[in-house]
Amino acid sequence: MTEAINGREVLVAVAAIGGGIVGGLILRIVFGWAARGLRRTRWTGDELVADLLRNVTFVAAVAAGLWGAAVSLPLTGQARDVAGRVLIIALVALSTAYLSRMIGGLIQSVTEARVGIASSASIFVSITRLAILVLGMLVLLETLGVSITPVLTALGVGGLAVALALQETLANLFAGIHVLASKEVEPGAYIRLDSGEEGYIVDVSWRQTTVRQIRNNLIMVPNSKVANAIVTNFNQPEREMSVPVQARVAYDSDLDQVEKETIEVARQVMREVNGGVPTHEPTVRFHTFGESSIDFSVTLRASEFASQYLITHEFIKRLHTHYRQVGIQIPFPTRTLLTAERSERWGDPAPLSRPHPRPASTHPTDS
Repeated sequence: MTEAINGREVLVAVAAIGGGIVGGLILRIVFGWAARGLRRTRWTGDELVADLLRNVTFVAAVAAGLWGAAVSLPLTGQARDVAGRVLIIALVALSTAYLSRMIGGLIQSVTEARVGIASSASIFVSITRLAILVLGMLVLLETLGVSITPVLTALGVGGLAVALALQETLANLFAGIHVLASKEVEPGAYIRLDSGEEGYIVDVSWRQTTVRQIRNNLIMVPNSKVANAIVTNFNQPEREMSVPVQARVAYDSDLDQVEKETIEVARQVMREVNGGVPTHEPTVRFHTFGESSIDFSVTLRASEFASQYLITHEFIKRLHTHYRQVGIQIPFPTRTLLTAERSERWGDPAPLSRPHPRPASTHPTDS
């Protein structure tokens, strides 16, 4: 300081700090109202932007008040320079933190909006946040007067050594990026690997893909395994899928009536059961003369993979009840046995005969 601080300068400094705090609170309240109003929209990105502005403007207003207080006081040039750098560092650090959180939230909301269920692709969120934090650190170093060229050179050399030491980890990282960038497998999709694992993709992180089975267990699969596996994606080319159900009727059934009554029950299931596709027209296809029945398949349609179980359950229950009401028989397995007398009566060319006695052995035996 160049001289003693008088009371007027203290009041000006306090007023500057108080004005910055009050202005920041006002801006925080205004953007808070805006964020609450934007919650009624379908997209969550605008709410995240309003939340970022609410926090950053408050910090900026307080920093401006502190800078005004520093200017109003009789500080030396060096002291003012130090105070200015400290405020800039604090502002850049907090802004970087808020910005990384906001952009990460935007990526998260875009991912959830695309798949339509609560899922995530945290690999993109993590990479984006890390990139923003690194850029913020470089800005801070430049603000402090540190040349970033040697830092970048050191990071390049060190990055090569880290890449050699973490080959498997980096392989999983780039495999996860490839899996998501190809859009063939996305969070929320139901998949089945050629190794037998299947379920909904919950998350794709920097190392592994998390798969939730229908029984609510989690399977952690390395991203490189997913990238190299033969994958069946039940959400492609669309989420709807056909559901074939096998059935059978007795040989003396009227097949036209069977087809008509079965389609009527299938239409009812499509309209009334959750997960059915009301616009789908069920089909009946007879395909086998069985040992005791005529077998056929009924093709229903489910809105997504897990819905097929409830649809099949309800269809079998309703079809069984309806067949009883209209007199269509679902046969038990039967088998007809023909004896010798019945074989002659039915005109078989070769009736059953008794086995011939085995001839006695002609070989001499030891005495």
